[in-house]
Amino acid sequence: MHDMIRIAAFLIMIIPFSFSCMADITGIDENTTIQAFQENGFEVGLGKMQTVDAIGLYDAGITPSCYAINPSAPYMSFKVPKAPGQTSNNTISDSPINPDNKGLWLDYHTRPDEAFVYIGTTPPECDYFSYCGYIAMRYFPLTKEKSRVYASLGDAISLARLKKEPAYMNGVFSKPIIIIFTADLNADAQARTALTTAGYPEDIIHTLVIPHTLVNLGLESETDTLTTLHRVAFFTNQEEGDAYMNSTPGVVYRLTPENEEEPSFIEIPDLIPRGNGDVHELDLMDDLKELRQAIIDRYDGYQADDMETKIWIFEGYDAIQRGIDALGDIRDTVYLNTTNTILGDKTGECIIVYGVNHVATGKATYANFGLYGLAALNGIQGVSNHDYSGTAEEYLPGNPNAQYLYVAKISREEDGNPSTSVIPSGVGAHGVEPDEPCFVGFRVYVEPETSVGPAWNEIVYDRAIKITP
Repeated sequence: MHDMIRIAAFLIMIIPFSFSCMADITGIDENTTIQAFQENGFEVGLGKMQTVDAIGLYDAGITPSCYAINPSAPYMSFKVPKAPGQTSNNTISDSPINPDNKGLWLDYHTRPDEAFVYIGTTPPECDYFSYCGYIAMRYFPLTKEKSRVYASLGDAISLARLKKEPAYMNGVFSKPIIIIFTADLNADAQARTALTTAGYPEDIIHTLVIPHTLVNLGLESETDTLTTLHRVAFFTNQEEGDAYMNSTPGVVYRLTPENEEEPSFIEIPDLIPRGNGDVHELDLMDDLKELRQAIIDRYDGYQADDMETKIWIFEGYDAIQRGIDALGDIRDTVYLNTTNTILGDKTGECIIVYGVNHVATGKATYANFGLYGLAALNGIQGVSNHDYSGTAEEYLPGNPNAQYLYVAKISREEDGNPSTSVIPSGVGAHGVEPDEPCFVGFRVYVEPETSVGPAWNEIVYDRAIKITP
C-alpha cells in the first residue's frame, strides 16, 4: 500500500489518496500509465474507486434518500474531478463527510468524447460483484429543474460473466481489471491503445458503454450527470472483505481529449434476455399456500395481515424513458417490495417473511430482503438465503418441497436466530422508528444460466405477514 500517490505537474489536479498498488500486480507504475494516456492526446484527471456511505450521505443532508440500498451488499463508486474548463456544478460529493475527497464527485457531467478508465483489482472471494454505469441526475426542460433518475445504462460487468472470459478462467477474485466508461468509439480505442502501450494485457480491458441516444451528454448544467457503482455481496472471508471495502482498490482516470472532436458513438449493446423459458417456480404455489397457513396457525391468537408483494423497480431503460427514479437499479436482480406497514415495539409484534428460496430452485445466485423506512429508503439488517435456508421444514414436516421454501422474521426483539432481522430505533437512518411507515424489499440476484436477474414471470414472489398481538 502506498502511503500517498503524488502525480507530477502534468496532471490537471493533484489529489492524494491511499491505493492498493496495481504495480504490485501488473508491474506498471502510475506515472507510466499517465504518460501513455497523455501521449495518446488526453488530459488526465485523477480519481479513485472507494466505498460509498449512503446512510452517512443521507444523515448529513447531502442526498435526499439512501437510494434503497441493499443492506446485505456494500457499494463502491467512481469519485472523479471535474473536466478541464468545466464551470457547471455536479450535484453530489462526499467531501463533507470525507474531507480527503475534496474536489471529487460521485456524479459528473461528461463531454461526449471523454472516457473514464478504472484500473484496479476485483474483490476477494464472494458470492457476487459487478460494475455498472448510471444516469444520476437529469434536467427536465418543461419544469426547468433537475431530478434524480439514477437508472442503469445497460448490463453490468459481473462476476458471472467474467468467469467465462479467458483472462479469468483460472480465478476471478483479487485479479487486475480495467474498465472504460465512455460513449465514444474513438476515446475507447485511444484509451485501449494507451493501456496496451503501457503494458496492460488487453484481455483484462472491458468497456461499459454510455448509450448516447438515452443520455444528454455535455458539461453544461442542463445535461445529465453520470455515476458508476461497484457492488459486492457476501465475502467468503469477512476479514478480507472488510479490508477490501475499507481500501481504495483502484484509480479512476478521467480522460479528456486535448482537441475536442465530434464523437463516433459506440453502438448500443444488446441487453441479455432474462429467463430461460422452461425452468420456473410456479409449481410451488400450493406448497407456499400451505406454508402461509402453517405460519398463521403458529401465531394463533394474533392478528395476521398479509402484505401485498409487487414489482418494485423494473429496469433502467424503463425509468429513463418515463423520467422516474430507478434508485440505482441493476439488471442482475429482480426487485420486489411489499405494501407499507408500521413495525411497532409491542412485545411479540413482528413481520414474518416467507417464500421460495430462489437459490435452492436454481433461479438465483443469492437472494435477500431487508426492511426499509419509507421516507429514507434505508435498507436495514438484511437477511439472505445463507441465513434462511432450511427454515421451512419445521412448518411443513414431511413435505418434500419444504427444502425449496423459507421462513424468516423481522422484529425489534433479539431471539438468537440468524434468520431474524432485528430493527433498531433512535439511530437515524441506521434504523426504523416504531411509528415510521416501512416496507420489506426483496432482491433475487443472477440466474446462473443467463448471468442476469431471472424473469419476473418465472419466479414466485416473496411474501410477508404482519403479526400484531
